[in-house]
Amino acid sequence: MPKKIAPWSKDAHYEWRKSVWLLVSALVIVLDRVTKLLVYETFYSGEVRPVTSFFSFILTFNTGAAFSFLAGAGGWQRPFFIVISIVACLVFSWLLLRGGSRLFSLGLVLIIGGAIGNLWDRIAYGRVIDFLLFHYQQWSYPAFNIADSAIVVGAVLLLADGVRQRKYAVYEDQESGIRHQASDTGSDREKS
Repeated sequence: MPKKIAPWSKDAHYEWRKSVWLLVSALVIVLDRVTKLLVYETFYSGEVRPVTSFFSFILTFNTGAAFSFLAGAGGWQRPFFIVISIVACLVFSWLLLRGGSRLFSLGLVLIIGGAIGNLWDRIAYGRVIDFLLFHYQQWSYPAFNIADSAIVVGAVLLLADGVRQRKYAVYEDQESGIRHQASDTGSDREKS
């Protein structure tokens, strides 16, 4: 009888065609491009349009990475981040081809889509367009975009998948230990 595999196990491979996953990445890229172009064409640089007391649209540019890391580095960071983005997309695509749970695959394609969205900006404009701004009184979270959001959600899904697989591995170890103890006690009974 074949071993039953839990749906969250790393061995549970879903036979979704890879093209379906790539459509999710493409959706992220298109949504990111459309929203960035809409803001880029209708806002002037630095313009803020409040939506609520804690959320606004803004047109700002980031030459660095997350939280403007290396933004003032003098220009060398642009090719550096382009190379990093390309390598990340290749590695995550390779992992996607290897297969995995739906949660794992969804996390990968969200990161791929987000990385390509920001890569597009770096190549086309030399900087990334950010336009979502959360704030409270004098505090504000650094502006971000749809691609950034997809990368963060993808990373959270990968972490959740890793935790879930870890819990399942512990459960499998405990289950096999119980079976092993049961077989040992059974063999002890046979000897007596």
